[in-house]
Amino acid sequence: MTFPHTMQAVEITSPGGPEVLKTCERAVPTLSANEVLVKIAIAGVNRPDCLQRMGGYPPPPGASDIPGLEVAGEIVACGDSVDAKQMGTQIMALVPGGGYAEYVNVDIRNTLSIPKGLSMEEAGAIPETFFTVWHNVFQRGGLLAGETFMVHGGTSGIGTTAIQLAKAFGATVIATAGTDEKCNACLKLGADHAINYRNEVFEERTKDITAGKGVDVILDMVGGSYTERNYRAAAMDGRIVQIAFLGGPKAETNFLPIMLKRLTHTGSTLRARSIEFKAQIANELQEKVWPLIESGKVKPVMDSSFPLSEADKAHARMESSGHIGKIILKA
Repeated sequence: MTFPHTMQAVEITSPGGPEVLKTCERAVPTLSANEVLVKIAIAGVNRPDCLQRMGGYPPPPGASDIPGLEVAGEIVACGDSVDAKQMGTQIMALVPGGGYAEYVNVDIRNTLSIPKGLSMEEAGAIPETFFTVWHNVFQRGGLLAGETFMVHGGTSGIGTTAIQLAKAFGATVIATAGTDEKCNACLKLGADHAINYRNEVFEERTKDITAGKGVDVILDMVGGSYTERNYRAAAMDGRIVQIAFLGGPKAETNFLPIMLKRLTHTGSTLRARSIEFKAQIANELQEKVWPLIESGKVKPVMDSSFPLSEADKAHARMESSGHIGKIILKA
């Protein structure tokens, strides 16, 4: 299969708002031995892309400066150590950068098969959110069947994924969101309870829901003032997992509940983790989550799509916080 030497991509011309995203021409990536070249059909849009655009989340060493952490498409070239039979395979992939383009290179171990019955658009909306939720909710948070789980921002890409997976694995699910419409969307996805944080104090409401016990696992993207509030909402031996700081990374907090409740407050970022680490998550997803997708019990919630040339509009949509589910780009 032949392909051009140059491609269209979207670059960050300088730190700033969505308007700094501009279409450019770049060289098609070259491959190392364990990599494949993917002709991108769909690229997912995620909050880390916006943070990178604003200058707050630089790519790890060796990664492309082009934003974009998840793609779906077709393998059109293979590195020397990759079986040539992979050519022509349709896959999705988690990448450390380079997704906002026509082609991207990715280690074959960080690619995943597309579950049966899933469209290419849906496939492009899966890797970043499903990797993040699986690692943070189930591996780091250790969520078990019969426990209570709460996710802040229930209608985000992460939130919609976390609600479905937590419910599918037997947890009682509480979601927070900022409008009644979004709360209803959370309930339709399977959340047992949805709290409009503009009208209710979530830590008080969770105590009512759990008969005073509190929540076993909390997935938080807010930080800031939510830190102490999460401690109040948590159950004995509760686990709070931090994946973002939309409310700021600093807070004046009473840490006494960590001792009194034996809490664990942990967190992670995924982008800079090793290829081997991400491959292990990929294997677990294909074994434990792909059957749920193929059976229709879990699927990505789609909000909107934009052509690659309108990446700025996709970022503006995300930063409006009006979206419910995933935003994608069509290459």
